[in-house]
Amino acid sequence: MNKPRIAIIFTGGTISMKIDPKIAAAIPALSSNEILSMVTNVDKFADCEIIDFGRLPGPHMTPDKMMDLSNLVKETLRRDDITGIVITHGTDTLEETAYLLDLNIESSKPIIMVAAMRNGSELGYDGPSNLSGAICTAVSPLSKDKGTLIVLNNAVNSARETTKSHTLSLDTFKSMEFGPLGIVDNDEVVYYRNIVKHQHIETDEIERNVHLIKTYAGITPDIINYHIEKGTKGLVIEGMGRGNVPPDFSKALIEAINKGIIVIMVSRCPMGRVLDTYGYEGGGKKLREAGVIFGGNLNGQKALIKLMLTLTVTKDSLEIKKIFEKDFYK
Repeated sequence: MNKPRIAIIFTGGTISMKIDPKIAAAIPALSSNEILSMVTNVDKFADCEIIDFGRLPGPHMTPDKMMDLSNLVKETLRRDDITGIVITHGTDTLEETAYLLDLNIESSKPIIMVAAMRNGSELGYDGPSNLSGAICTAVSPLSKDKGTLIVLNNAVNSARETTKSHTLSLDTFKSMEFGPLGIVDNDEVVYYRNIVKHQHIETDEIERNVHLIKTYAGITPDIINYHIEKGTKGLVIEGMGRGNVPPDFSKALIEAINKGIIVIMVSRCPMGRVLDTYGYEGGGKKLREAGVIFGGNLNGQKALIKLMLTLTVTKDSLEIKKIFEKDFYK
């Protein structure tokens, strides 16, 4: 019986790093072959094909590189001999890349993102263990039609729901609101729930002229005025609570909308969705009536990725509203 063939795309991150004694800090050092060689008995589960994309630290990953990776994944998935894909990645931007792939790629084959929180010089280096879990997930027929998944610390999470929640913990990637989809146990993936709906945005481009702004008590309109002057195409606002902002800031947002800037509202809270609950000046009700588009329970960085993709397929605010508010609002 033929074993499933898994393409492992190495992009870098802590999983490929070791401590350089000269500078006493972690830097890219391990090759893809060296990392894979630490995963014991992998040959019993799959034929693994290595594809070297790069050895990028997480903060070095850009939206343009994410699109290059997406195109590579699409090309690889079209091969009949490939059962699924595993992608190693730096943890700092993993959730953005995972969500971009989830939105941009329509395939029944599993796409698994994996990383490490400890580098190869540290005690308890978690790279090989996480990679083995990702491979076990990728070879399972149960992983089909689930979009892009994130596998670390034997937890299987959806790219749509997952965020990096801790700077250090091995179980940093969590769906804090809904919990994991499943676990990897005894070299098998076990699912407890499913993602019912997946959005797809078909594009080979990305709009870079969009920006993310986090609100805070006393925030002034200056930053919005700057973006109006610079001709920014879109803004994602991490509002307070249910999606509210200070009154002067709300006036600037409305002015931005009148100038043709798409404004997406999400919450700076780690859980819960935005909703047009409050009717005072700066409240979500008035903002949505003025044309602010609500982003459901997406966090700021995910909403930004979604807007970058959406603006390449439509500039129409009503169409963008449908894409962002689908399944959340009437």
